Amino acid sequence: MSTLTLGLLTAFAHAAEPSTPALSSGIETQYIDPAVRAQDDFFLHLNGQWLKSAEIPADKSSWGSFAKLRDDTLPQLRAIVEAAQQDKNKKAGSDAQKIGDLYASFMDEKKLDSMGIKPLTGELSAIRSLKDKKGLPALIAHLAQIGVPGPYGVYVSQDARESTKYAVGISQGGLGLPDRDYYLKKDDAKLVAVLAKYQAHVETMLKLAGDKNAAASAQAVVALETALAEVQWTKVENRDPVKRYNKMAIDKLAELAPGYDWKHALAAAGVASKTDYVIVNQPSYLAALDKLMAQTELSSWKAYLEWKLVRDAAPYLSKPFADANFAFYGTVVSGVTEQEPRWKRGVHLVESVLGESLGKLYVAQHFPPARKARMEALVKNLLASYQQSIDTLDWMSAETKKEAQAKLAKFTPKIGYPNKWRDYSRLAISRGDLAGNTLRAAHFEYRRMVDKLGKPVDREEWGMTPQTVNAYYNSGKNEIVFPAAILQPPFFDARADDAVNYGAIGAVIGHEISHGFDDKGSQSDGDGNLRDWWSKADRANFKAKTDALVKQYNGYSPLPGYHVNGELTLGENIADNSGIAIAYKAYKLSLGGKAAPVIDGLTGDQRFYMGFGQVWRSKMREQQQIVQIKTDPHSPGQFRANGTMMNQNGFYEAFDVKRGDKMYLAPEQRVIIW
Repeated sequence: MSTLTLGLLTAFAHAAEPSTPALSSGIETQYIDPAVRAQDDFFLHLNGQWLKSAEIPADKSSWGSFAKLRDDTLPQLRAIVEAAQQDKNKKAGSDAQKIGDLYASFMDEKKLDSMGIKPLTGELSAIRSLKDKKGLPALIAHLAQIGVPGPYGVYVSQDARESTKYAVGISQGGLGLPDRDYYLKKDDAKLVAVLAKYQAHVETMLKLAGDKNAAASAQAVVALETALAEVQWTKVENRDPVKRYNKMAIDKLAELAPGYDWKHALAAAGVASKTDYVIVNQPSYLAALDKLMAQTELSSWKAYLEWKLVRDAAPYLSKPFADANFAFYGTVVSGVTEQEPRWKRGVHLVESVLGESLGKLYVAQHFPPARKARMEALVKNLLASYQQSIDTLDWMSAETKKEAQAKLAKFTPKIGYPNKWRDYSRLAISRGDLAGNTLRAAHFEYRRMVDKLGKPVDREEWGMTPQTVNAYYNSGKNEIVFPAAILQPPFFDARADDAVNYGAIGAVIGHEISHGFDDKGSQSDGDGNLRDWWSKADRANFKAKTDALVKQYNGYSPLPGYHVNGELTLGENIADNSGIAIAYKAYKLSLGGKAAPVIDGLTGDQRFYMGFGQVWRSKMREQQQIVQIKTDPHSPGQFRANGTMMNQNGFYEAFDVKRGDKMYLAPEQRVIIW
């Protein structure tokens, strides 16, 4: 196996030949702050000058490597979209027609402003004419099919215990603020202030929609959402895939929630005839919702659903709706001071509706085949390094190692773009009907989801578009997915020496592989089934390590009074720490026993870790930082860099970190998993 591994690693290595230009370090040394020692604050040392000089753009809640790369991609997408819009030879029903006409319908502000609330007249009438609560199941199901979220969601995904088939799931939902804490934490003045402004915002929007009792309706909406928040599971509780898997015959739903007509609800949702069971994610929530349905007046439910409809449609209505929506969600919640230019919002809409059609054109213009080939080789290197690492673990038994190797062998990498593009032929897009376009698009996606029932699992399907600057691991399919747009500097630099690429995109690859073995992913096997394949002793050893990681990250605070939630971020922290460790082993193997060159006065090991550290360069507005702390399973950038480095023995050697330095952790305190 080692021969194969070295062969694969050599295939990626591209050390400069005498006749070729010297490769760069890939490290943006101009941003290094010499006044800060790497041994005391690696993140600040590496990115200090950038942090001093960089301004968060007025239309952004944060700024950094991810956001900049995303922003740099938008003009490329704009050119594609506007070319489609201006193409006079495009055929009706073609991707170009749909892309161009959807964008044109969004850019026609004059028409939107002349219509006001009229595009929603039919849907508003359906809500306002509701006579009794018996009509709620059908109405909630209808609204869900046009993209309007209610107090629960019905969805179709892989059955976590039978990964070869699709199943219907029911999950909690229905809040208009980022997290239940915004409603419930009365000792947090900032969250209390946001809640008060939220109620004022709901009143504004309902008044714009024609509600003559908007103040009372807004009060009822906030009271209802607060009651929903009180009975919802926390984000940490929702991380447990076993507790979320509650298989239940449809008939048994009546025992859990006897006051709600679930048979009618699921029939209206279009799933009842295709299954005889559902997976209930939060049983206690559905039981509590049942009581809340009975206790809450119909007028409150109608106000709530009207608010959900208007909120969802606001960005696609006239200027007063769009501006009010931004003033709250953009400025109050996220701290953004200026709305994005309309063309950017138009491109976002095209991406959300026709993402793979746009992605197909993006790949053709901006993703060279050679980049995919090099990425494929690097993924193989990381998988091979992981394979070797599992065999050397001192805390895992031989039996569990065998299961881990079996799972690793079944990993499916997907790189750049899908092999099979999504078919949008059933989606009708009209140049002069923005609201209709968005409603039809939501219904198209809903039908596409429901139509999966009874069919084989589509293992070619992607959960991200090629133009997405991100990557993911899917436990049900046991796959790691790397869209084309992330394969650019600073993540992947074709002109740079290998060290920075292993530290950046190599660590991203290792990160996604590690999700298959984090506290959640490790509960599924190589076929994607939720199954405990660990021995009790090995699970206990693993938990001891992850408990230490929770404690470490709980100690980090990006804002006074707000600490990282080590339990919420545990999976991502495991993946960060494990991913960089595996990437480091792969990088060392790639050298084939030779010494790495010194470039820009930096050793190969230093460039490797700096490649990782500069990826997490970021600044964030205070309001958005609070949202992240409350909702995001990822730790803030500075702690993804520093927290991870403090657990890497190679980092200590590369930067000569010693006892007494602020980045120092005693060897026995370092959390080393893979």
